[in-house]
Order: sequence, then structure tokens, then C-alpha cells
Amino acid sequence: MVLITLLGGFWVIWCPAFGGQVDVCKVEGIIGPVCSEFIVEAICQAAADSAVCLIIELDTPGGLDTSMRDIIKELMASEVPVVVYVSPSGSRAASAGVFVTMAAHVAAMAPGTNIGAAHPVVFGGGKMDSTMVEKIANDAAAYIKTIAEKRGRNADWAEKAVRESVSATEKEALELGVIDLVCRDVPALLDSLDGRRVSLPSGERVLHTSEAVVKEISMGLRERVLSAIADPNIAYILMILGIYGLIFEMSHPGAYLPGVVGGICLILAFFAFQTLSVNYAGVLLILFAVILFIAEILTPTYGVLATGGVIAMVLGSTMLFDASVPFLKVSWTVILPAVIATALFFLFAVGMGLKVQRRKSCTGIPDLIGRVGEARTDIDKKGTVFISGEHWRSVSDEPIKAGERVRVVGMDHLVVKVVKDKE
Repeated sequence: MVLITLLGGFWVIWCPAFGGQVDVCKVEGIIGPVCSEFIVEAICQAAADSAVCLIIELDTPGGLDTSMRDIIKELMASEVPVVVYVSPSGSRAASAGVFVTMAAHVAAMAPGTNIGAAHPVVFGGGKMDSTMVEKIANDAAAYIKTIAEKRGRNADWAEKAVRESVSATEKEALELGVIDLVCRDVPALLDSLDGRRVSLPSGERVLHTSEAVVKEISMGLRERVLSAIADPNIAYILMILGIYGLIFEMSHPGAYLPGVVGGICLILAFFAFQTLSVNYAGVLLILFAVILFIAEILTPTYGVLATGGVIAMVLGSTMLFDASVPFLKVSWTVILPAVIATALFFLFAVGMGLKVQRRKSCTGIPDLIGRVGEARTDIDKKGTVFISGEHWRSVSDEPIKAGERVRVVGMDHLVVKVVKDKE
């Protein structure tokens, strides 16, 4: 704040002490391409703001190795001190989150948090032999050890976090030298950071954060949307909605809206699949289930094809994301309602629609066939009849007197063919 006032005929400019600016961003959920992009942008924004440091409030179950390495590269090259703060209470830095925390210039945790379980998880449609899994584990262990040694942290514990999936509370992590600070909130963290020295590529820097102004960096709308759809449950729902939309559009050409919405949902779903390394065998099983549901409607097999469709859809849903960790799988609370809703949709909604299309018309010219009316004139080859509240020109192969009941047996353009109603 700058105050300009008039004192004794002179303009006086007064500027209070200013401790600089600290940027803060929150990262929650899976570490993927969107999260990686957001953190990189936050580091660039902190550099543009000439911020004293950037604080990343982290709460993650883990994520993709490639995205994690992109983040760590930026942390290692950053000329802005980066503080990774596992916060708030109840949060965790697991799997890829351990690597990111270790790579920070300053690592801090809030009370009631934990860190660890960084053993690499292989997922994405194929199984690897024990030799390949061991190679991946060795690579991850070497990577986290060099990060820990670079930052002066406990490299032995870091290696155990990868090889043995060990975890630690915030107090244990502080005692083991895994992190640098335990602070209850951001203001307390700023007080603890004040005067601390950090090593940057350009040299050492002393942090002055006690009187710093805090600026929050938030995800933009694009990042929030992409981050949301990267959730396996959301991606699965988008795929189901996309299939519904396209099927409805194909069955009702010209509706446009279902096709547009379905196409958008499928495109977003496939973007998420790329992020989550989807198992396409699961996708094929779900599409096969849809085909079985349609076949059950067109050629009723008394539930055989429908049962096969339900089984195929359940198997496809469970196989869709081939991972051994819960946060990379579709929840059963999403799978079961989706399977039931899909089966009901095809067996009842679509089935009833096809039955309606096959029913005999109840209105218009075809409905006149079989109707009973009255001859209004004598019919000798030609005449006039009254049927369903209307007068019609008529023809008959037999003579019919006026007033006799007649039945329609055919029609040629707008002329009805009638016979005597003997019933």
C-alpha cells in the first residue's frame, strides 16, 4: 500500500515495509498431464511475479510416472524456491507424491498427514514379467535416491518407500529427515520458512516470508474440466453417455442434439482414457454388451443375450482400467448403476419403442380397413358411404341399398371398396 498525502505544502509518499509475495497453489487428486501442466504453469507464474517462493499444497494418492517426472524436472530447474506442503490434515503424499515432495526445495507437512508407499504400479492393458517389474522398481528406487541426496534428505528411507512401500506420519518423517518442517497451516509455514536458506541452480537464497503477501494461483476453467474428467469414474460415465447419445441419434436421424452430446462425451472419454492408459479389451467388451442388448430386442431369446450383455458389461467395466490401485479403477458404486440402467434402457425403453413402431396404425387411411359404416346412397358399382364420421366415395362388386351396413375391405387412393356387413 502506498499513501500519498499533503503535509506542510509538500506531497509526502509513505510506503510501509513490504515482505514480498508468496504464491500458493493447491493440487488435489491424481498426478496426471493436467496436474503436471498446472504445476509447471504455477512455477512460471511465480517466476513472473518475482515471488519469494511458491507453496504447493499437495494431497495425492499418486499418479503417472511421466507426469511426475515432468514436474520434478521443473522443480530441479526452478529459480523460484518451491515448497511442497502436504496439507490440510488428513491429506497424503503417496506414490508419485513422495517423489514430488522429495524434489521440493523445502518439504513440509501438516499435522495428521502421511507420506510414503511409493512402489511403482504397472497398469494399462498388459502384464509384465517379473524381470520387467524389477527393472521398473530399480529405476524408481535409483531416481528417488538421487533426488533425496540432491535435496539432502534421507535417501535410505526414500528407497524403502519405493521397494517396500513404507509410509510415515508427519512426526516420523520429520525425525527421519524425510521432510524439513511440520506446520499447522500456511501462516505458520511462512513464519517457519523465514530466514531459511535454499539452494537454487543460480546459488543460495535466503527466504524472507514473515511479512509476505499471499497470492493464490487457481486452476483455470480448462484445467478444472480436464482434471475432473481424468477421474476413472467420470471417464466411464462419459463413455456410457456417449454410447447412449450416438445410438439415440442413429435410431432418430435428424435429432442432432443426442449425436452432438454423445460425440462430445466420447471424445472427452477417450482423452481421459489416454491419460489413464485404458485397457481397450474392456472397451470392446462394453461395446459387445451393447450389441447383445440390441440383438435381444430384435431377436428375442428369452433373456439369453441380455444375460450375456450384462456379464460382458460388468467384465468390461472392471477391466476398463487395468490397475492394482483403487484410485485408478472404476468404483462398483458407479459400475452397478450403469450396468442396470443400460440393461433397462435397451430392454425396456428401446424395446417398447420398437414395439410401437411395429404396431398397426391407429389413425389415417390404413385404419379404415375393416371399419363398418352405412351406405348413404344406393351403390351400383359406385356410391357414397358414411364411415367414421366422414363421407367417402365407394365402389362395390355387389349392389347395396341406401341405409345398409357396409364394411371396408380395401382402398384405391381416396375411394373405398366396401361389401355388405353380414355380421
